[in-house]
Amino acid sequence: MTEFGDFAGIDLEKLLNQAQEQFARVEGLQRRLAELVGRAQDKDHLVTVEYGAEGLRELELNPRAMRLASNDLAALIKTVSGDAARDLREKTDEAMAEVFGAEDDPMRLLEDPEAAIARAKEAEDAYNRVFDDVMSELDRVRRRLDL
Repeated sequence: MTEFGDFAGIDLEKLLNQAQEQFARVEGLQRRLAELVGRAQDKDHLVTVEYGAEGLRELELNPRAMRLASNDLAALIKTVSGDAARDLREKTDEAMAEVFGAEDDPMRLLEDPEAAIARAKEAEDAYNRVFDDVMSELDRVRRRLDL
């Protein structure tokens, strides 16, 4: 059997198994993200908010909240809603980190465009190296077969 260097050393079965495992983890992540809920409540328990992937899910106002001036109540609702959204974002970040790892979390790349560009450049360089290696091996085989 002809050797093709590192190119022929790829364990395709292992590669496919890893890809299937990754797809399964991503599917599980999607289900988990859909179920995540951020929650927050002010210190006086006047306003309680639940925030999900679809946005505001629950808004509970304690009857005592109605004693507040309307602009104070509105400000309190905005603050607690922001806290609930932040709680959801933290839970989402944790779930993403569990699946992808802290370094490979795609959400982190969105927050840091320079890191995303650097990672894309690394991937491009790796692709180019592999492509060049494959083409060299194919050229070597072509010459050997006198094609």
